Amino acid sequence: MVTAEAPAKINLYLHVTGKRPDGYHLLDSLIVFADVGDTVEAMAGDELSLGCDGPFGAALGTQPDNLVLKAAHALAEAAGIAPKARLRLTKRLPIASGIGGGSADAAATLQALAKLWQLALPKRTMTEIAAKLGADVPICLHGRTAYIGGIGEIIDPAPALPEAGILLANPGQALSTPSVFKSFKGPMTKAQRFDATVSRNGSQNTLTDALALAAMLAERRNDLTDAAIAIVPEIATLLDAMEQLPNVRLARMSGSGATCFALFDDKKSALEAAGHLAAEHPGWWVRGAALIGR
Repeated sequence: MVTAEAPAKINLYLHVTGKRPDGYHLLDSLIVFADVGDTVEAMAGDELSLGCDGPFGAALGTQPDNLVLKAAHALAEAAGIAPKARLRLTKRLPIASGIGGGSADAAATLQALAKLWQLALPKRTMTEIAAKLGADVPICLHGRTAYIGGIGEIIDPAPALPEAGILLANPGQALSTPSVFKSFKGPMTKAQRFDATVSRNGSQNTLTDALALAAMLAERRNDLTDAAIAIVPEIATLLDAMEQLPNVRLARMSGSGATCFALFDDKKSALEAAGHLAAEHPGWWVRGAALIGR
């Protein structure tokens, strides 16, 4: 059996920089991952099958349009082999929640099956397969802190980030990414990537802690926030509640929502804040975690 983790993907900031003639929006975003997520297991089998468990497994289902099955078929087709494997997805992340759950699952499936089937496809080929599955799948396959551009297919190196705790929370409502982009009316924002070694005034800035990181991020934003709140007003309530948490450094929506995040100095502080928030809002999905240091 081969196991692959599918960590939550977080947009620390997200700027919409333009729009292509085909209607897709161009993005500039800093992507990180947290040590909470789904798990994909792959075992030898006579045919391709998928089982789902975990808190959100039943809601996801195992229909042919599941990204895990799509990823398996795409990889097998690229390798010229029959898609034979028993797959199991443990679904811990909310569905359609702006933290790349489905995309991370697809990426983990590609990784697990490449090992199970003993494939040695070039990294470029794996990335091309991922891109055909969805705009967020390549960055989830990359699995490291990075900037993304284009519609998500351009992945560029990002500066090393400090250790930090992160709280993820969702008001319990799925939110369609296409609907948020359709609701977005602009204005467009320029890319604002930062160099973690030299600040604008020329002084050294090594982003040694979560406070320094939050200060950098405060100069940026998530351009989709207002569009998402127009569809799910509870996002505004969630952000307000997160901003009131003890020791919080920054609160912001991730991706197209509805999940939001809050930064803390360390994982311990994030876990304590998660307990506080969950007690006040028992209907919300709340998890404390740490940024994955890679």
